[in-house]
Amino acid sequence: MNGTDDGISRWRRVADGIREWVRDGSITDQLPPEVELAARFGVNRHTVRRAIAALTAEGLLRAERGRGTFLNAVAPRIIYPVGERARFSESMVQQSLEPRGRLIKAERVAAKSSVAALLDCRPGTPLHRLERLAVVEGMPLSRSTSYFVAERFPDIISAYAETGSVTEALRRHGVTDYRRRETRITATRISAGDAEYLNCTSDSIVLVSNAIDVDLEGKPVQAIRTRFLADRMELVFAAS
Repeated sequence: MNGTDDGISRWRRVADGIREWVRDGSITDQLPPEVELAARFGVNRHTVRRAIAALTAEGLLRAERGRGTFLNAVAPRIIYPVGERARFSESMVQQSLEPRGRLIKAERVAAKSSVAALLDCRPGTPLHRLERLAVVEGMPLSRSTSYFVAERFPDIISAYAETGSVTEALRRHGVTDYRRRETRITATRISAGDAEYLNCTSDSIVLVSNAIDVDLEGKPVQAIRTRFLADRMELVFAAS
């Protein structure tokens, strides 16, 4: 049966259930047989196989011919402290990890009213819009969309493309330091476009961060929306 319950396909419910067993330690090595899983979840074996196939593509499980399905070693989530001084590259280096930023796309756009309010500018103001991919130790972790006022940061695109760091790109425009004024976090299923860049399954969950960075005088320098893969990242909010 491949129907849906409350709009969520049954195989996804099975996959989510297996993930939960992994998280709480109910499964540490081998999955129960398909027949037993089908009985536990109240589905047929085809649905179980589809869930296992998705988790295998995700890297959580592996199938061994003649033996069954086993749990792969789960890599620990990478920690990203989110506070007044949110610096992704610096945080990764402090954890002895190698970060790399890649520019996916850049364009000049007119500020929509919602973004203009964040950047304290008028609607229609020319902005630079940057689509970026953050990779750590060769693993894609997040995709972000940033907006900068073009008049204040005329060369932000080339500066980021050269340095791979927003902090360095801002420094080249005279912003020697900046702070995070606000961060709002939500969660959702990943979009098709983000799934392609982050090399994950189409039903992966992302933590969505909408944030505003300001200079030391409190003037906005960047509005940024970042999609972090929830199974690869752990966002930590510490009291300042």
